[in-house]
Amino acid sequence: MSEVLLSARDLIKRFTTRGLYGRKSEFTAVDGVSFDVRLGETLALVGESGSGKSTSARMAAKLMEPSAGTLEFEGQDITHATSAQLARYRADVQVVFQDPFSSLNPRHTVERILMAPLDYQGIAPKGGRRAHTRELMERVGLNPDHALRYPAQFSGGQAQRIGIARALAVNPKLVICDEAVSALDVSVQAQILELLMRLQRESGFSYIFIAHDLAVVRRIAQRVAVMSTGKIVEQGPCDRVFGDPQDPYTQTLLAAIPRINPEWERKRKAATA
Repeated sequence: MSEVLLSARDLIKRFTTRGLYGRKSEFTAVDGVSFDVRLGETLALVGESGSGKSTSARMAAKLMEPSAGTLEFEGQDITHATSAQLARYRADVQVVFQDPFSSLNPRHTVERILMAPLDYQGIAPKGGRRAHTRELMERVGLNPDHALRYPAQFSGGQAQRIGIARALAVNPKLVICDEAVSALDVSVQAQILELLMRLQRESGFSYIFIAHDLAVVRRIAQRVAVMSTGKIVEQGPCDRVFGDPQDPYTQTLLAAIPRINPEWERKRKAATA
């Protein structure tokens, strides 16, 4: 068992909405969620839309304050972090969002986008910022000669690589991928997943991987937490959860994974042999 990096306990998030005639009502999006993220591992939060997985991730990233519950990072309580604590946490925890084009400033060049986290944290990389940004581009499979281009000049997969490079700019310990491949074509998804796994092997950081596609989760994660209506209904190692699901909701999700017909696959291989 590796050391726990991030620990969430009994997280609750309530939202207040206004209905007909201005009447207020309270909606609980996350209801008592607890999980640990260990050093160097990928924890997947999975579930259908509205299950609370993205809200849980945003609380973990300190982009949203919990209504109740606690967060600890490297053994320190950061539930109600001070400004100084939050600034340090921003360097240690980065987010890759679902839609790269909406999360990248269209008026900034790639170079400026990748320099922004360095400016915010006051980091001066060895060799200079320009060399650092070009190294980041190479790490994620982009041509460094395109550093002065704008996001609109890239494909969706390339734009997501820019988002990943931005997340890595300050050498984080935890990267939260919020549906980071769900908007991409299947072939591009595979490339981005391979990139994410390679970067983790090289740098040793942890992932929280938010997804609704269990086939994707099975490929990248070591542990999985299945969410439904704001609660975690089952969690554990991927092999156990996928191989012997205990909760009926998990069983339903797994049953929905498309599977290749064995007979059709056998005939296809024979025809192409």
